[in-house]
Formats: sequence, C-alpha cells, structure tokens
Amino acid sequence: MQTGLYCHIPFCASTCDFCAFYQEKPKRADLLSYLKGMECEFERIPKSAQFDTIFWGGGTPSLLSAKDLQRLGKSMIKHVGSDFSEWTVEMAPSTVKADKLKVLLDLGVTRFSMGIQSFNPDSLEKLGRLHNLKQIYTAWDLIKESGVCETNVDMMFALPNQDLSDWRDDLKKANDLESSHISTYCLTFEEDAALYVKLSEGKLAIDEEKERAFYLEGWDLLKSFGFLQYEISNFTRSETSRCMHNVNTWKMNEWIGCGPSAASQFNGYRYRNPSSIKEWLKGLENQDIQKEDVVELSEELLFTDSLIFGLRMNEGIDFEELSMRFPATNDRIKNSYLQMMDQFESESYLKKEGSRFILTREGQLKCDAIGTELLNIDEGVIG
Repeated sequence: MQTGLYCHIPFCASTCDFCAFYQEKPKRADLLSYLKGMECEFERIPKSAQFDTIFWGGGTPSLLSAKDLQRLGKSMIKHVGSDFSEWTVEMAPSTVKADKLKVLLDLGVTRFSMGIQSFNPDSLEKLGRLHNLKQIYTAWDLIKESGVCETNVDMMFALPNQDLSDWRDDLKKANDLESSHISTYCLTFEEDAALYVKLSEGKLAIDEEKERAFYLEGWDLLKSFGFLQYEISNFTRSETSRCMHNVNTWKMNEWIGCGPSAASQFNGYRYRNPSSIKEWLKGLENQDIQKEDVVELSEELLFTDSLIFGLRMNEGIDFEELSMRFPATNDRIKNSYLQMMDQFESESYLKKEGSRFILTREGQLKCDAIGTELLNIDEGVIG
C-alpha cells in the first residue's frame, strides 16, 4: 500500500472567487510561525511512515520565497527522508521565479503544477485571478527551462459567459505548452466562495446541459491532441506521467496531511487539522493538535469509498479485488452494490469486463449522481 504526504501552504495574495480552501494573507510573522509549526509537525510524523509521494498544495506554495521554500523542504526531508518517487508543487503564474524553481529541483521536486484556469482575460477577471497572459507564458518558459521531469496545467470550464469556442481556444493554447499532464475542472460553486454568493443572488446560473457539452468537447479535443484520459478530470501524454499522489488517494490508500486544514487518512482514521494557523499552532504547542471531522475507518466505509472514487478512473474497479482487500465487508452490502452495478450496466452507464466495472462515457457524465446513489444505497443494510 502506498502512502502520500500532503503539505498545505495556506498563503495567498488574494482569494479567487471560486476558491473555498483555507488561506491567509502572507504576513511575515504568520509565515515564520507557520514554518516553525511545520518543522514541529514533521518531527511528529510516525517514524514507521514511508512516503511514496509528496504534494505541496495551497493556497499558493510558490508565494513563498526561495529561502522559505528551502527551509520547508529541508525540514520535511530531515524527518521523512527523500525516498519518494514523486513530489508535486502547485504554482501560480505570477509567483514563478527562477530561483524558486532551482531550490525546489535541488530539493528533489519532480513535478510542477501550474494553475492557469483560462487564457481569456475576461474569464480570469471573473474568477478573481491575479495573473495575466504575459505572466502565464513567462512562468511557463521558466518551468520548461528548469528541466523538471513532469508538468501539469489546471484548466477550468463552464465559466461565466464562456462558450464552447472559448473552451476550445483555451485547450488549444494549453496543448501548445506541451505539458505532460492537463487537469480540467468544471466550475463548482462552493458555499464559502464569492461566486456562490452571485449564484444565490441570481447573478449566475448552473446550466447542466451546457456543462455536459463542455465535458464532451474537452474529452474529444484532448484525445485528438494525443492525451490519455485516466480519470474524469485528468489527462496525460503517457502512463508514466499520471499524478500518482492523486491515484493513491482515489484508491483509498493512506496519506498524512501537515499544516492547517490538511486532511489525513492514516492508521485507521480520517481527520483534518484545524482551519486556522492560530489553532493549529496552539495544538502543536500543547503537544495535541485538536483533530476535526474524525472518522474511524471501517472496512465497509473504505470499500464504499474505493468503489465510488475508483469508478472515476478510466480503469474502473475490480469488484473481486476490492472484496479480497476488504474481506470483513458484509456480504449483504457487497450484494447490494452488485445489484446496483448491474442496474447501472443495464442503463448503459457501466460496462463489465470480467469482475471489473468501468464507466461508459454516459456514465462518466453522470459520475457524481452515480456516486451519490452508491453512497446512499440500502442505508439500513450498511448501518
């Protein structure tokens, strides 16, 4: 079983209108306290934990200076070692600098992921993004010149006033960057985000048919560019360029999250750190971070989550393999799922290959609804 380490760097120069992740303005005193806190949390990671993948997300990790990135990286390596196969760092175009890239590569980073979202200035403005087209291309030139092994760009669709021709133009420009990986995300309206307020006020509306058209257009266009889809929102030019940290998560393996608001799934429990630097630091000082949303992981819960998240991947799930992995899962529960899967197959949302279930294209379009049905199936049996 693979284990991942996620580090949350919660600092952002501004809050994007679609973002609901925990973040703070980069005040120097808070940043120094954060770095000290991370050193403390790294030190407390169980020595038995061996990490295969590392992921630094945010916030904006690349907002930190080269010196601060080096301090954070050296502290992490000191306590968890450097025997990992993948290390991803998220970056924003306006914060990419040559000295930061060099420091990160010297530390052992293997993958840079840049949040572009769109090449359309009007769309960037509506999303509350700070960067412009010149910054995108300048940052990307620096990333390519750095010699990093793998790259990713994040793109978004179904944006306010965006049409299919805009989406095609965005994807063509993203393809021209020659990134080894592209992630595409449908705009969602999180309750704590500014766009949700506009939605609730009737200034924006969700158009499911339009979203469907965006999905199909993106899938077809990226395929024509030579990309392989391996998950509903993720595409790679080769099998070796998949984001293994995310694959580890979708397969319900283990991961430890460090930093305020970081989530973990480790040693039989799922939990989250406080979404506050102050509360997180207070817990570290008291030798006891107050974990939030703590859930004890039963085999039934892991079986269900492995099923739901596994179906998001193009390889689907092997039902027999999952049954062997979670042998204590009640047979009645397994049979209930099998009946539902057979129903989805009859409705052409799934196809079956031996004991493996794979979503059809129509099933991929209804993935969230399918996941909800599986999650709610026969609660009396699961309960």
